[in-house]
Amino acid sequence: MGTMHAVPAGHDTVFQHAYPVEVPEMRRLYENAKRDQWNVSRDIDWTQPVDLERGVVADELIDIYGTPFWDRLSPRERAELNHRFTAWRLSVLLYGEHGAMLVCSQLVETVSGTDAKFFQATQVVDEARHTEVLNRYLEEKLGGVFYAMPPNERELFDTLLGDSRWPVKTIGLQLVAETFAVSLFRMLAETSKDPLLRDICRRILQDESRHMGFGMLSLPEVLKEIGEAERKELEEFTHWALVKVLTGLFPHEVYRDMGFSLAEIGEIQRLRKERAMGGESSFFRGTFKRDLHSTLISNLTRIGLLSERLRPRLESLGIRVPASTA
Repeated sequence: MGTMHAVPAGHDTVFQHAYPVEVPEMRRLYENAKRDQWNVSRDIDWTQPVDLERGVVADELIDIYGTPFWDRLSPRERAELNHRFTAWRLSVLLYGEHGAMLVCSQLVETVSGTDAKFFQATQVVDEARHTEVLNRYLEEKLGGVFYAMPPNERELFDTLLGDSRWPVKTIGLQLVAETFAVSLFRMLAETSKDPLLRDICRRILQDESRHMGFGMLSLPEVLKEIGEAERKELEEFTHWALVKVLTGLFPHEVYRDMGFSLAEIGEIQRLRKERAMGGESSFFRGTFKRDLHSTLISNLTRIGLLSERLRPRLESLGIRVPASTA
């Protein structure tokens, strides 16, 4: 796979000439970020072994678990599938953390106010650390097995990096992509078989808990002041970003590497879709879905972006909006 790609970008950089505390809540996030920094090299016990034969993540997270496809696999093949599925899932998260680092580096330039700039600078460091720790885990503990960046994920981040407007970057990153990532990291922290991965995910969650606070503090005033046409555009963008995050992420390459035929992979995709639509997801997947959807609805409501116009678009993605919310 390619090791890099270029994204055209153009935006105005805001150079501050005075540095007062104007948003105490934002400054508090910055102070908390300084206090809570951790070091991948020093604070993670990399001497811990990872038992790949036992599996790294919960088997229930794998699409074919509990199906005839799973039943026909030997214990060794199930362990290999778990290994490859984990590598795929963490690869997707790795590209997301690196993309977040790049978007936040742009936010440092484009937002106004010292408090916002200071906090975004700390998030750049956080996302760099997350990229480092996931890359090291994949390299050292999963044998250097990496999977390519999914097209949907690449399109999302290329769009965020290419758009000059900081509210678009903030909605796409901190309200959509990071809400998905937080729910996923939480599930991995609670259910993974490997204690080292659980520790890494818990540390990442400690940082992520601050990141969405930026959107909660910075976006409400912006959304109060914009016109109807611009609000409609942001609603459409939010739906588009959710489509990119919630659809199209399927480990096709993993099943290919395990020797499944194209017809079998198509059947696995169909089974997964039927399970999701029929509410037959595993307990872990069901919990992840509820956590993700409730957080999305709560955050969209808090910033003032949830509307009756957006409701049917969310529900088309399986996100139920309570009647009293929109």
